[in-house]
Amino acid sequence: MSKEFYSDENFKRMKKLLKERVPEKRYEHSKRVSKAAEELADIYGVDTDKARMAGLLHDWDKGLTLNEIRKRVMMYDLDIDPVVVSSMPWLLHGPTAAAALKDEFPEIDTDVLQAIARHTSGDRNMTELDMIVYVADLVEPGRKYSNVKEVRRACGRVSLEELYFLAFKNVLQFLVSQNRPVHPETIEVWNYLVERLKNSHEEGAYNADTQLEALPSDWVAAERKFGESIRAAE
Repeated sequence: MSKEFYSDENFKRMKKLLKERVPEKRYEHSKRVSKAAEELADIYGVDTDKARMAGLLHDWDKGLTLNEIRKRVMMYDLDIDPVVVSSMPWLLHGPTAAAALKDEFPEIDTDVLQAIARHTSGDRNMTELDMIVYVADLVEPGRKYSNVKEVRRACGRVSLEELYFLAFKNVLQFLVSQNRPVHPETIEVWNYLVERLKNSHEEGAYNADTQLEALPSDWVAAERKFGESIRAAE
């Protein structure tokens, strides 16, 4: 790890460079994500310097048009499904930002670049730093989506993997509510996370007669119970 790159002085330099390449609203969002990532990293025992830098730089390519981002995919010869490139370009700025940052700042650690690359679509095998940046992007104070307060309340009260599950679920619900296409890999991630969480709860809770049958101790009920317990404590 290049400690100099994550120093306070260089962090200020990267903020200045970011401000020059993205709109003001995106810059302010990136600063909030950086702060949220640093706070989450402190809670969950992850490297705070890497978290705040990854949070700051996660939207490095957001100042580009969708066509410019598509060109970056070809420029850096990124292995991305053509369906995503053509129909889901909002997922591209993570991978293209990671490639561009690696090219311009080779001293950035691989795990930081990976967290930046994965913040748009998630992955089945997310590292702790990956999950920190993904969640920070969704819970920073500027976010206003309907369930954001519930996810924020969960920070530090559930495991990092469970927190990532809650965040990922909210993204998936949003895509469906907006009639947006959902990539098959996103469904694969969702099924993987459900299976992981199933193994940490009672197996019997998942023995349903039909797909639409509600189960008293499934994850929907667990989330509801968690929310009720928090509200009772407030």
